Amino acid sequence: MEQYCILGRIGEGAHGIVFKAKHVETGEIVALKKVALRRLEDGIPSQALREIKALQEIEDSQYVVQLKAVFPHGAGFVLAFEFMLSDLAEVVRHAQRPLAQAQVKSYLQMLLKGVAFCHANNIVHRDLKPANLLISASGQLKIADFGLARVFSPDGSRLYTHQVATRAVGCILGELLNGSPLFPGENDIEQLCCVLRILGTPSPQVWPEIKDLPDYNKISFKEQAPMPLEEVLPDASPQALDLLGHFLLYPPRQRIAASQALLHQYFFTAPLPAHPSELPIPQRPGGPALKAPPGPPHIHDFHVDRPLEESLLNPELIRPFILEG
Repeated sequence: MEQYCILGRIGEGAHGIVFKAKHVETGEIVALKKVALRRLEDGIPSQALREIKALQEIEDSQYVVQLKAVFPHGAGFVLAFEFMLSDLAEVVRHAQRPLAQAQVKSYLQMLLKGVAFCHANNIVHRDLKPANLLISASGQLKIADFGLARVFSPDGSRLYTHQVATRAVGCILGELLNGSPLFPGENDIEQLCCVLRILGTPSPQVWPEIKDLPDYNKISFKEQAPMPLEEVLPDASPQALDLLGHFLLYPPRQRIAASQALLHQYFFTAPLPAHPSELPIPQRPGGPALKAPPGPPHIHDFHVDRPLEESLLNPELIRPFILEG
């Protein structure tokens, strides 16, 4: 810790306190997460180990927060991350209601690129939410907090605990369009009721695998038809609602993948996604709102691998995710 000068406290997570700090020699501003070991015999918390491993696996992505160093400190250790000015939760909290369409598209596009990169490296985050999507001084969105992340097997042979809550990309898109959470439940049952009110009651006919869920027979809900998304979000564009509908499907295998969602017509209709330099950047609580410094010319990078002229919507890409009937 001697090489860093602590400038202030950013926040506190499940396994440590996060500080803003300055490297004494280079002057670089970083975020330091101090992880304390409650008992030495317990070793390093598993969530901290998962975060380190996941970030080491995907450290070269511009859409994932960079882990710069890990070093011991007292009865624990410290993770040094690149410093980010704010997060998407602060953006939603301080922005005009609702966010401008170009802003929503920009944030969603950066999120999808980060998720697509993680999935391409066999990493599933499992804790996506606006507070874990950090915003840099240049307006860049980056995925952070990989404490619940897992390496997944594409063949589906590995089992995972079901006691993990995450809003996922579709819920985040709904929140950006709505200006508030789409499913604002305060507990498990209330959360389920919020989901059922909008998506309707799932059935084995729509979702055959539901019968295999551990608690399927422990609780029953009154059958309810899904609400049309245009009634839930009356101000959203038809293209936004169409993409949202491909995310908010009960069967996981029928949901559109991040890499395919980047090709959806939503990103190719006016208004086009705003450049990160055009996005507002609110400070964390206690600071004034900022605007990103001027950036390069407005270049819309619609897909991480294809040039612009090739990034056209191919209906066949999303046809498998549309339910028949």
